[in-house]
Amino acid sequence: MGKTGWLGRGVASLNSMKQGLLSIWRALTWPWRRFPKTVGGLTGLVAVLCLIVVGSNAYILLSTSGEATSDAADVPPAEIAIVPGALVNANGHMSGMLADRVKEAYILWRDGKVKKILVSGDHGTWAYDEPDTMRKALVRDGVAPEDIFEDHAGFDTWATMVRARQIFNVKNAVVVTQGFHMPRALFLAESAGIHVTGLLADQHHWGYQGEKSSIREVFARVKAIWDTTVDTPAMAGKRIPIQTSDGRESWGPAPPPGTPPAGSPDSSSAAAHLDAAAKRFGDA
Repeated sequence: MGKTGWLGRGVASLNSMKQGLLSIWRALTWPWRRFPKTVGGLTGLVAVLCLIVVGSNAYILLSTSGEATSDAADVPPAEIAIVPGALVNANGHMSGMLADRVKEAYILWRDGKVKKILVSGDHGTWAYDEPDTMRKALVRDGVAPEDIFEDHAGFDTWATMVRARQIFNVKNAVVVTQGFHMPRALFLAESAGIHVTGLLADQHHWGYQGEKSSIREVFARVKAIWDTTVDTPAMAGKRIPIQTSDGRESWGPAPPPGTPPAGSPDSSSAAAHLDAAAKRFGDA
C-alpha cells in the first residue's frame, strides 16, 4: 500500500475518533443544554456545599493544631479529664476505641495529671449506658469513686462540652479521644468556654473502622461549626461543680432488673469484663 493510502486511513481513523469523542461530549453535556437553569443551579449548590465542607474542616484543623499529644507525660496538669463516649457493644464490652480512651484517662489520674475524671456519653435508655460502663472500669482499676463524675446526657461532643462547662463547672481540662476526633473535640471544648488540651488515645490501628470514622468526621466538623454558630442547646440539669462535689452525686440510680449487658447491669458477665479491663490497665 502506498504512502497516500496509509495517510488516508490515518485521517479516517482520526475522524472516527473525533466523532466518538464528540458523541461522548454531547451525551455528558446534554443535561446542561436541555435544562441549563436547573443544572446550573444544582452545580452552584454543589459548589457552595463543597466550599462549606472544605472551609469548616480547614478552620477546625488549623485552629486546633498542636494542642494534643500522645504522651501523658507531656500533658500539662488540669482539673479533670473529659472522656467522650463511644460504642458499648451489645455484650456490655467497651469498643476498642472507648476502652483506649478510658485507659488513657486512668493513666492521667494515676500520674497526678488530673484530679478527677468526667465520663460523658449516651444513656438515653436503660438498655444502653456508656458513662456507667466507663465509670465501673475506672473504679475497678482503683480510681477513687468520688473522683469520677458521670454525664448521662453527653449525646454528642458538643453536648458533652457544653454540659461540662455549665453543669460541672469545668474550666480547665484534658480531652481524651482518638486522633481523628481530637480537633473537633478541642474546638468544641474551647467554644464552650473550657481551656483544654488533648491526650490522644491511639494505641491501636483501627483499619476500616478508623477510615470510616475519619470520613464521618469530615461532615461532623461541619455540624460543629453549625452548633457553635447557633449555640445549639444541650440538656439542662442540676449543677454539680467538680470543685466542691463528690463525683458520686452525679451517678445515676441502679439499673432495673433485666437490664441488658449494654445497659451496664451489675451482672457476673459485666463484672468479668471489668476484671479483664482492670488487668489490662494494670499491665500498662
